[in-house]
Amino acid sequence: MKIVRRIGVPPSARGSASGANCPDVFELSDGNFAVIGTEATDALDHELPADAARADYERIVVVSRETLIRAKADIPDA
Repeated sequence: MKIVRRIGVPPSARGSASGANCPDVFELSDGNFAVIGTEATDALDHELPADAARADYERIVVVSRETLIRAKADIPDA
């Protein structure tokens, strides 16, 4: 599995001072997506709706609204 491309614009285009340490979204060679975000499992796990669950190896990650909005145009429809 490899990172194929960034989805959206780089952090520097979203106002990151260093341009290197902000939320980001990447498309992977297997068609999945990888997300860099703030780990928030402990804070949000109890907020999951009854029909949602996560495995022990999964984490809840928060990504800024701007990151996803700026990535929207690059996310394939299918």
